[in-house]
Amino acid sequence: MNADLWLTQLKDNGYRLTEARKAVVETVAVTQHALSPVEVFDRARASSPRLGLVSVYRTLEKLEELGLIQRVHQVHGCQAFIACGKGHEHLLLCTKCGAAEHFTGDKLGPLITSISKQTGYKVEEHWLQLLGLCKKCLKAGK
Repeated sequence: MNADLWLTQLKDNGYRLTEARKAVVETVAVTQHALSPVEVFDRARASSPRLGLVSVYRTLEKLEELGLIQRVHQVHGCQAFIACGKGHEHLLLCTKCGAAEHFTGDKLGPLITSISKQTGYKVEEHWLQLLGLCKKCLKAGK
């Protein structure tokens, strides 16, 4: 389970394993949806009623620093978070229900080379996120 591994990594990096931190980790580790900090807060309070929103933000920040979660930019501008994929993966995000799915494979090399030549930048990494409707939301809309 991701949550156990994440808690171990937090502890190994000097972070205390508080009830609040455990509730946040367990909430984010099991979801297939990108969750905003407020959504994490709302869900995690079921197991940790004394959880504070500041604890949610701090825990998300630590998880991101450790490379366990990634930031997701949503259409309405609010940031959200989801567990990182394995290796170099990109993200599909449903704009209706928030479902998220990692995918591999891209042929961005020629595009990156072209952009580098046009701008003079040395591109060192990239991040790709595609927005659309998942199969479930497409079926529901028909």
